[in-house]
Amino acid sequence: MKILVLNSGSSSLKYQVIDMQTEETLASGYYERIGSDKGFLTHKVNGQKIKLENPVKDHSEALKFVMEQLQHSEYGVIKNLDEIDSIGHRIVHGGEKFNSSVLINEEVLKTIEECSDLAPLHNPAGVLGVKACQKEMPGKPNVAVFDTAFHQTIPQERYIYPIPYEYYEKYSVRKYGFHGTSHMFVSKRIAEILGKPIEDLKIINCHIGQGASICAIQNGKSVETSMGLTPVAGIPMGSRSGDLDPSIVTFIMKKENMTPDEANTMLNKKSGLLGISGVSADNRDIENAVAEGNKMAKLALDNYHYLIASYVARCAVAMNGVDVITFTAGVGERGKDSRAAICEKLEFMGVKLDKQANQDAFAVEAKISSEDSKVAVYVVPTNEELMIARETLRLVK
Repeated sequence: MKILVLNSGSSSLKYQVIDMQTEETLASGYYERIGSDKGFLTHKVNGQKIKLENPVKDHSEALKFVMEQLQHSEYGVIKNLDEIDSIGHRIVHGGEKFNSSVLINEEVLKTIEECSDLAPLHNPAGVLGVKACQKEMPGKPNVAVFDTAFHQTIPQERYIYPIPYEYYEKYSVRKYGFHGTSHMFVSKRIAEILGKPIEDLKIINCHIGQGASICAIQNGKSVETSMGLTPVAGIPMGSRSGDLDPSIVTFIMKKENMTPDEANTMLNKKSGLLGISGVSADNRDIENAVAEGNKMAKLALDNYHYLIASYVARCAVAMNGVDVITFTAGVGERGKDSRAAICEKLEFMGVKLDKQANQDAFAVEAKISSEDSKVAVYVVPTNEELMIARETLRLVK
């Protein structure tokens, strides 16, 4: 069985074709600038990267062009569309409506659209992707895999905000959490690595990339996470602020005469590591600046590491302990200095790193804690696309 995995943005389309017998990625790609006269596709197959300039007006045209590449006479991976059995879609927000992945019908699609006010940049794009598949591949089952669904097991006292309850009742304002597909994948994988039932483990997964979130996973279920109503909450990220005193926002809005949209842009695109350092939203650039003596870059990383470690400790409180800490995503998988700085602040919990193992671990599965560490620490590369494909297979079997 071959499954197409789609991640639709407002003007982009990411995809993978995965052979579920081997769980091998046959082809992948990224269509950018959909709707622009500068649209192009980067298609990857057999280690080859093919860039194709092809402006398209909408997601349906983009998907049709992608299907042509998948069937290409030279580098195609399928003979015809009959070989694609089903399509798995990354949908960012399912609100409180969905606590697991679901087969998409018209009612589901309508509900996803109704959740768009909670994810105005992402959910409408996801709907466009689904409709494009329905048009270009009629009759194929489509599955929605939600970023938020994994966190629907968080207890109410942890997801409710201490503001007037009427805003939860009227507008569904609460903590939802994101990166659920990644947290699910890594938690299942670390249980396999340790050879233990996931139900017996207390796991803290640190998904640290341009976007970042921490998740406490007990008995295989999310019981606490750092992101909130939106992905801007929690720990600081490349250009997102993370948690802060909410009155800071209104204070700055008044002082700078900002509109709500301008404040939102400031919090999402001008804050975090970029905001403090003034250098970049990319950890590698900031680390290089630190090496050159840039004090603001160092301050940004010191703040970043402290707040991540603080949230790891919060997750340990949520589970009354922790068995294993996992690092994943771009920084988590590759940032040996950040892993070391975070774990150093967790030594009071019995966390001890094997310095050489940490140095050697670069985007590979690896144990990086010492033998006498009370808490196991691992690097586990995430694979959200494969998790989406597995969820899709589970529902269409």
